[in-house]
Amino acid sequence: MNFDISALLNDWEYRPGQIDVRKFKGKDDLEKIQLRVDLGLLQMNAEGRPDGKRPYGHESLLEHYEARLAKHLEAHNGDDEEFELGAEDCARFQQEAIQYHHRYICLFQLQDYEGVIRDTTRNLKVFDFVEQFAASDELGFSLQQFRPQLLMMQTRAMGCMALDLEDHAKAIEVVNHGVEEIRSFYQKQSRSDLIEHSGEIQSLESWLKELQASRPLTKRERLEKALNEAVRREDYEKAAKVRDTLKNLKTSQ
Repeated sequence: MNFDISALLNDWEYRPGQIDVRKFKGKDDLEKIQLRVDLGLLQMNAEGRPDGKRPYGHESLLEHYEARLAKHLEAHNGDDEEFELGAEDCARFQQEAIQYHHRYICLFQLQDYEGVIRDTTRNLKVFDFVEQFAASDELGFSLQQFRPQLLMMQTRAMGCMALDLEDHAKAIEVVNHGVEEIRSFYQKQSRSDLIEHSGEIQSLESWLKELQASRPLTKRERLEKALNEAVRREDYEKAAKVRDTLKNLKTSQ
């Protein structure tokens, strides 16, 4: 067996600062994703756990620990008080979450926004699970610190899906909501001082300005613009017609 992948790498040049991704079907007939990095390639499955493993027979560690919790609740009359995640448990969750992080970054580049939402939603469940059952606040925060970046990516995916449907207003609503979610996270962590320095918030607010600037005008806004233009040109006959149309529009609404 030839383990040298130099020829493969030579055919796919690494570009610093770029996220180069491709999707293909593997020999096992499953879709794969490859990410070109400076020292080679990262390859992952497009669905299920990215590395293709099934820990303890489950799709991921999340399902495994959820099953453990269910057994604990059954044995303790629904009381989860003694169910606890130690340092090793949290470290394993974090390592697995990074796999999904790599994949949703790749999926975003591939414009698979549904896949991004699927993987970010999954990681959010992990963050909540660890926060609830971690043996200490410090262990819980080991994953929480990644929430702003995850929320930003989820917001971008949802916003892009809205734009694909030509729903500009929905995209703006989604981005506003995403910004508020990240703000709320910092406030919950008693770190409001980080809000104005958050790169995630700055990125979303910058995109929001672009969306607002390119938002299609409503019928009323188009009429108001036409009215102002007619008045500027001193075309009072047209201005009167546009004004009447605008009044009728307001009456019917």
